[in-house]
Amino acid sequence: MNLPRRERTRPTAVGPATTRRTGLLLALAAACISGIAVFVNSYGVKAFGDATTYTTAKNVVAAIVLASLIGAMSASRRENVLTRPSRPGQWTGLAIVGVFGGAIAFVLFFQGLALASAVDAAFIQKTLLVWVALLAMPLLGERLGALQVAAITLLMVGQIGMGGGATTVFGRGQLMVLGATLLWAGEVIIAKKLLTDLSSWTVGLTRMGIGSVVLLVWTVIRGNGGTLIALTGNQWMWVLVTGAILAGYVATWFAALSRAPAVDVTAVLVIGAVITALLAAAVNGRPLVPQLGWVALVLAGAILVALPAWRSRHALAGESTQAGAT
Repeated sequence: MNLPRRERTRPTAVGPATTRRTGLLLALAAACISGIAVFVNSYGVKAFGDATTYTTAKNVVAAIVLASLIGAMSASRRENVLTRPSRPGQWTGLAIVGVFGGAIAFVLFFQGLALASAVDAAFIQKTLLVWVALLAMPLLGERLGALQVAAITLLMVGQIGMGGGATTVFGRGQLMVLGATLLWAGEVIIAKKLLTDLSSWTVGLTRMGIGSVVLLVWTVIRGNGGTLIALTGNQWMWVLVTGAILAGYVATWFAALSRAPAVDVTAVLVIGAVITALLAAAVNGRPLVPQLGWVALVLAGAILVALPAWRSRHALAGESTQAGAT
């Protein structure tokens, strides 16, 4: 009598752990894509005279790529992978994600980057994990145990070390980058709530779609609309490449966020800094040896984040083995 009862309860126990592991693996994929994107964008932005115009162009391409991918998936499955919001709060949440996370945060970040030093901007943006952790506890009910606190500490120290240290001056540019980082942290919380009922494709496409429209309007207001129309062949190449990369990042990022805790997926995203450093060392000949200690801290922090999910897998596997032996 015990055996059938255990067999019936086993799927409900395995499901959440399996979903969380899948989310962490998707977060790792998003981190790899992000690391590549940062490196490629460092070259792509140089082909444009204005960083915001470049961001607008590649974000529009990303929205088109996502829409095309969703259309192809819906056609092959013969069902729409998008989910329609059913409550006013969901429509409002999607609008906030699109306007603030997909547009205003981008404008603030790249405008601030033009005024602040790269070191200052990089350090401030790296505090995203801390803000998400602080917001996720009261707003999402996520709990931080000693293991997660240790992981966050290792990730932050390692990432700051790889970036060259902390900021010492806080001017207008630094405040704009901080504003963008806070908006992205808020976007993570709102998106996590939306993903309870909506598909990750819905949230991702809305973010890039609404964000692209807002960025286009902002570009025209700034008088740079003509620049978007008259892109050179070289500029189109960079826009298409980086736009496709951004679409891949958005798809994997929101898929990860729909399956695992917000703090965990944001923490794993820090691995992107390691990917960027490896690419810089391989392509530009930058020495990686001085950063190996910081890289080790980042990887150790990421392992600590993933450890509970993999522990639960082995524990459940052991329980299943014992059940089969009884």
